[in-house]
Amino acid sequence: MIDKRVGSPEAAIDGIGDGAVVMVSGFQGSGTPNVLLDALLAKRLRGLTLIVNGVGHHGTRVAALFAAGCVSKVICSSARAGAGRPGPFEEQWKRGEVELELVPQGTLAERIRAGAAGIAGFYTPVAVGTKLAEGKEVRSFDGKDYLLERALTADLAILRADRADRWGNLTYHAGQRNFGTVMAMAGRVTAVEVNEATSTPLDPEQVVTPGIFVQRVVATPDLRR
Repeated sequence: MIDKRVGSPEAAIDGIGDGAVVMVSGFQGSGTPNVLLDALLAKRLRGLTLIVNGVGHHGTRVAALFAAGCVSKVICSSARAGAGRPGPFEEQWKRGEVELELVPQGTLAERIRAGAAGIAGFYTPVAVGTKLAEGKEVRSFDGKDYLLERALTADLAILRADRADRWGNLTYHAGQRNFGTVMAMAGRVTAVEVNEATSTPLDPEQVVTPGIFVQRVVATPDLRR
């Protein structure tokens, strides 16, 4: 009988080692899988490639991954920790310790979606003629230039959702949905922390991410709610 629920955050991310590619859903500190990120931090991995919307404001778990020296490359659409002093990523990047691939937010989402769909890449007019286009193939279609952007996949995608059933079907609350729907499909292993994991099926009309894209679910109530 299918039951994708696991007993701990550690079990949800089991099998991930040094050098892995990890996708993290959410928008800065909103809707991020904080419990799974804590479990990832505890493993003290090295050489991770992080695919995430932003490098994390001060005090977030994503920023803590950089502070702990876990990340060697980040692919993101926001490389600032916010106003004020630089964050751990910025300091490491200036010292040449972390590689940065900066991607417009819509392009980032589409690269992940392409990876989920098995599409190797796509052409977009976004960022043509800017520094973000350096080193990328440019091709003209109907007299207009487009950049070739490669698809993104991950060894592990970690998400925060609201509810799941034992089959891994998911619903979301507010900011939890940011990047979660596409990242769930692009991970070789997709692990999700939820407020509630039920033994009975969710209403199919309410399901946002079907369980076919989810391998592991752990119930970790969000105390802030």
